[in-house]
Amino acid sequence: MGRCFPAFPLLLLCLASVILVAIAQNYLPTDKILLDCGATSDVTDTDGQKWTADKGSKFLASSVNSSIAPAATQDPAVPQVPFMTARVFRSSFTYSFPLAAGRKFVRLYFYPASYGGLNASDALFSVTAASYTLLKNFSVAQTTEALNYAFIVKEYSINVDGGTLNITFSPSSNSLKAYAFVNGIEIVSMPDIYGSTDGTLMIVGNTSPFTIDNSTALENVYRLNVGGNDISPSGDTESADPNMTIESPVPPYIAPLDVYSTARSMGPSAKINVNYNLTWIFSVDSGFSYLVRLHFCEVASNITKINQRVFSIFLNNQTAEDQADVVAWANQHNGVPVHKDYVVLVSGGSPQQDLWLALHPNTDSVLKSMFYDAILNGVEIFKISSPDGNLAGPNPIPAPKQEVIDPSLVRPSSGSGHSKNQKAIIAGGVGGGVILALVIGCCVIAASRRHRQGKEASK
Repeated sequence: MGRCFPAFPLLLLCLASVILVAIAQNYLPTDKILLDCGATSDVTDTDGQKWTADKGSKFLASSVNSSIAPAATQDPAVPQVPFMTARVFRSSFTYSFPLAAGRKFVRLYFYPASYGGLNASDALFSVTAASYTLLKNFSVAQTTEALNYAFIVKEYSINVDGGTLNITFSPSSNSLKAYAFVNGIEIVSMPDIYGSTDGTLMIVGNTSPFTIDNSTALENVYRLNVGGNDISPSGDTESADPNMTIESPVPPYIAPLDVYSTARSMGPSAKINVNYNLTWIFSVDSGFSYLVRLHFCEVASNITKINQRVFSIFLNNQTAEDQADVVAWANQHNGVPVHKDYVVLVSGGSPQQDLWLALHPNTDSVLKSMFYDAILNGVEIFKISSPDGNLAGPNPIPAPKQEVIDPSLVRPSSGSGHSKNQKAIIAGGVGGGVILALVIGCCVIAASRRHRQGKEASK
């Protein structure tokens, strides 16, 4: 039976601090703003970064249409800075940030608490930055409930021509109780590491080139350090040989060195590997294009030549690479990081769909790969703005709440049957959960096999 490894959003992300550390190594940002919204004095977070209070800030055109308030409660998983204060808006409100020209990371911080006695579920609003719509009728409370998170950080990459970047928060017109709020705003200059204007970026399953230029905004939706945490069996995770030095010909702000020091592989058994796909599943908004960046580094000391470990890469049931060979990409060296970019079109339909990433050993008899295996070090997925500048998707729908069965409330039968009935109810609930897990597992495995068979049939 094959094994599949679905990815979980946000909780497994290497978030903003990881990228900032990598950028700081050899890139000096021209702009760096950390605005603690609703705060009355400057504060320092646990990473030692200083956040500026936005009370009386130069970034406020006016504070007439807004108010500041502390969060009524603090979830244990929520950091103090910048989430314990917020600026609240009952009508459209704009922050104006003077910035130098160039690409910027724009991060918005949200914690769905009660501020000034307001109901968190009434916070429904839109956010625009320059000509881009970042969020539309966005509900922080619904989003965190659906994803089971305590807070949300939205990250974007936006090019600024120079001058001023206006970020506007607008309560929804769909409800009289609607209001907008924000806990923190971060803006940091970044190198243009995701652009592609040379025609080399291709749409998976399509021969047309795709261009990401200064008119394109991106939203980071997933960032995974693959292989960073070990899972059973231990052979599925590879670490760099102790005697191997990871040498990067690319700047470290592409990805931290730790990303390239560990990788996920399929395991040592070729007979098992040829019967399943190494698979990740990502929930994404429908109707958008996505930039998928895959990070690779051959960490096995015994793999030093081309055709030793060759595998196929599939994205959404389309072949992105038929003969992926990390050593070949790295000019016949191991321990050298490389990354590959692909664009995936996710058509309209249901509000959210699953984007599949699958790796499978290349078993071509002519190629004669030495090891039937695949490897991956890191994944980044970015939503690409539509031609009209939209990045906003629908709010995710929370799963139905499961009814909790209290055995003490079950009507007992006569005699000793009382305890047996209780045990039957509990066992039935546990057994149902196991069966559901098995069904889901079989569906994922079957999908992986259908995916592989479809690929073979298309040859």
